Amino acid sequence: MAASPQDTTTIAPATATSSSDNGSGTSRTQERMARFKALQARAKTSTESNLKEATRESQRLGIDQSQLTALQRKHDIAAHKLLKAEIEDAGGDFERKRAWDWTVDESERWDKRKKKKAAHRDNNAFQDPQQESNKIYKRQLKNIAPDMDQYHKQKMAAIEKAAASGGLDIVETDDGELIAVDRDGSFYSTADSTTFAQNKPEKAAVDRLVADLRKAEEQRLKKRKERMARNGDDADVMHINEKNKQFNQKLARFYDKYTADIRDSFERGTMI
Repeated sequence: MAASPQDTTTIAPATATSSSDNGSGTSRTQERMARFKALQARAKTSTESNLKEATRESQRLGIDQSQLTALQRKHDIAAHKLLKAEIEDAGGDFERKRAWDWTVDESERWDKRKKKKAAHRDNNAFQDPQQESNKIYKRQLKNIAPDMDQYHKQKMAAIEKAAASGGLDIVETDDGELIAVDRDGSFYSTADSTTFAQNKPEKAAVDRLVADLRKAEEQRLKKRKERMARNGDDADVMHINEKNKQFNQKLARFYDKYTADIRDSFERGTMI
């Protein structure tokens, strides 16, 4: 029996829906597989990157930086001597050729630095508290940033106050320059002056002084702690006399970098 037109129209939409579901399911499966492969590739890349970083970190920890610095210094000295020998064999002036790489200002600064370094080295022959205090004072002066605007304001205020009270005369010269003349000798300070005791510093200046004192105290305690650590005074007592202490310190200098992991494991209690 032939199928009626109504049956044909009923079957056709069902076939189209089935094929579209299969297509969408296949596309979702392919999308999931693509995402899964991308995640696998990302995991593999992360694992390789972590392994490389761990290898580099292990190599870095196994290298003594002080030895690298010493090797680099020796290499620079050898290169310097080789260049000097080549230029002198060719009949040239090494210092003159080397100076071509420097400007006049840089050369003068370098000579000044070498002279200052030599003078500083010569002053360390004997321990002189006065010289040490002078060095500290000069180092502190380098860190001071004076407020010149505030200084000029205070200076002009003091001049105006002295001129108003009659202790200072302002005289104008022929070329228009103003000169302050101290009439009774009370304005400008002398060896017998005590007016500096009347100065009242600002709160910011006092806070800066307190911060400098605290910084100096922290630096002193840090140096003291480093000195005690270097002598082994702050660690556990691991010696029976001074000679044994010196022997232990010598061993520590040579072997501590190799036994650090073992000692840390013992202290944590994880050593088997």
